[in-house]
Amino acid sequence: MHGLMMDTPLLISSIARHAEKFHGDREIVSVTMDDPRHRYTIRDAVRRSRQLANALARMGLETGDRVATIAWNDYRHLEIYYGVSGSGYVCHTINPRLFPEQLVFIINHAEDRWICTDLVFVPLLEKLLPQIPNVEGFIVMTDEAHMPDTSLPNALCYESLLDAESAEFEWPLLDERTASALCYTSGTTGDPKGVLYDHRSTVLHAFASVAPDVMNLSSRDVVLPVVPLFHVNAWGIPYSALMVGAKLVFPGPKMGDGEALYALLEEERVTVALGVPTVWLALLQYCEQAGKTLESLDRTVIGGAAVPRAMIEQFEKVQDVRTIQGWGMTEMSPLGTANTPKAGQEGLGDEERLDLATKAGRGIFGCELRIVDDHGTELPWDGVAYGALQVRGPWICSDYFKLAGAGGSHKEDGWFDTGDVATIDAQGYMAITDRTKDVIKSGGEWISSIELENAAIGHPAVAEAAVIGVAHPKWTERPLLVVVAAKGQEIDKQALLAFFKGKVADWWIPNDVAVVDELPHTATGKIKKIELRRQFADYALPE
Repeated sequence: MHGLMMDTPLLISSIARHAEKFHGDREIVSVTMDDPRHRYTIRDAVRRSRQLANALARMGLETGDRVATIAWNDYRHLEIYYGVSGSGYVCHTINPRLFPEQLVFIINHAEDRWICTDLVFVPLLEKLLPQIPNVEGFIVMTDEAHMPDTSLPNALCYESLLDAESAEFEWPLLDERTASALCYTSGTTGDPKGVLYDHRSTVLHAFASVAPDVMNLSSRDVVLPVVPLFHVNAWGIPYSALMVGAKLVFPGPKMGDGEALYALLEEERVTVALGVPTVWLALLQYCEQAGKTLESLDRTVIGGAAVPRAMIEQFEKVQDVRTIQGWGMTEMSPLGTANTPKAGQEGLGDEERLDLATKAGRGIFGCELRIVDDHGTELPWDGVAYGALQVRGPWICSDYFKLAGAGGSHKEDGWFDTGDVATIDAQGYMAITDRTKDVIKSGGEWISSIELENAAIGHPAVAEAAVIGVAHPKWTERPLLVVVAAKGQEIDKQALLAFFKGKVADWWIPNDVAVVDELPHTATGKIKKIELRRQFADYALPE
């Protein structure tokens, strides 16, 4: 027997309708290529997204067609999110930091019909043009006054396109499993793989993310997503912020500028900011050098890489900003865990609380977790057993776009293998110890490169650190610490290795330290360990 409830589909357009009705006056502020501080309201954004929807329909797009974006975080990009997906098309966000050959592969594999681009990426697309012949045209996200002279065929001005259209548009009633957005993994090994989200998964993910024990978003918040709109839907913020009516502040091309971020945070009275550790490193360095404090910021959500203990301490003890570490993946929409305290943990001492805060967090409802051994046997949640981390849930991909089961990450029983190695404690807090491909096995025992990196970052002379395994004649491999010195500092290798004493097991301590000018990073800001292993493939550890 079924219940007698209305079968109303979960659609992205329903978020737009709700936001317009109940939060229409809430402000959206953007730094753009043609305006240092653009301001308008949620009502304006939804109205313009309907104008865009009319334009796309007139251009002959059909349900399921892909419309790509290569753009920074600003109000036009937000309008495309809703105008494209709400109409039944697929919003394909592309990371402009990828290598040109990866961009070509992604555009062709997705079969993008149109590409919406910021001004700054027009020259990049002009160079790629001979290799992406199936793209029908390009929409340059600017006004006529700033429209470039370009060789791109069918280059349309975004503002002119909207000006020609009515704001009257009836969002189509779609099946909630209709594809809504497409995002490709960074493809550090092999070609990038496409993750195809649908309306249902996106709305459920937004519901989960606003919960008190996740991001705790409300209409009283001012949200600054430094995490890019081109990367995993900016962790769902375009949907969750409008769902609750939070004010949005978009940094545009200033995403990595510590001083510019500080100005936005303070002038717009931001309460919640989201980004990867490297972004916050730049902000905290600016604050320290300029003697500034973050007056309005209440909490920051940090993901994309393990958050160093020293960063959590600086945010909380120096800036009085609470950190929420989260973990997820492109394949997971992306949220899987959030690190917030549970009842009964109020009396934890500072060190115990920091120990807990460095973990990736506990599973949120909608994402199941398990760890398994090499034989697929589930391991206990005791905080000691290490295993391959697997997930399943309604916003986790069931397959990759066009791969038909050939992606190699989905198990026969429906679980997705994340490629991470993790522990889960009795309270449900998960800690990533390594990527499967990065784990260091010394004498048959595992060493966590992430714990070593977090410890190294706590040293005042270290700006950034990575640990890789290098060959050893007796132990098979041993850890090598690769560091970038902090500005104005010199690295004393022996003093740095001694710094690990008491922080990790003695036998974990790296055998040597290599100092480099910079570490290689992926297009999403993660340390590219595959490249480090290439660089140090012939490295000889000291006797």
